[in-house]
Amino acid sequence: MTKDKNNKGSDIDFGLGGLFDGIGKLVDLASKLHEEGGEIKKEGSIDLDGLKKGMKGVYGFSVKSAAGGKTVVEPFGNIKKTPKGPKVEKVREPITDIFDETDKIMVIVEMPGVNKKDIKIELKGDILEISANSGQKKYSKEVLLETKSLKPENMTSSYKNGMLEINIKK
Repeated sequence: MTKDKNNKGSDIDFGLGGLFDGIGKLVDLASKLHEEGGEIKKEGSIDLDGLKKGMKGVYGFSVKSAAGGKTVVEPFGNIKKTPKGPKVEKVREPITDIFDETDKIMVIVEMPGVNKKDIKIELKGDILEISANSGQKKYSKEVLLETKSLKPENMTSSYKNGMLEINIKK
């Protein structure tokens, strides 16, 4: 459990059971920050004693302010919310950024610890499927692209230092 440094009466439970509630509160605070300005500081830890040996729980989220003031929250990691509570999976969802430029769509994906030969990329209409399986590191992500008429033959990719860059000409 951790205290909000700016509001001494506010408790946020960062245990595995309260992870998603805590993240929801942080997203609300991020929206308030976007509207009012300022700084938000939160600290916490997750007790993962119940995991199998060698298994690691990773969860995070990216909060971005898009055009028109729309706030976009994108989770990443291998902790998933289920009806029975949070579950740690073997496959992680990587951090992904999408840039819709005039002549192409560029997708940047963070996948450290994998080899280029283990990465699979498929474009099916407006859905980009990205996966990698390299020993202990496993990633999977489906990205919905706003442009519908993209063709797999117009796609190129490069991978260096854990960063995958995919370019698709429009």
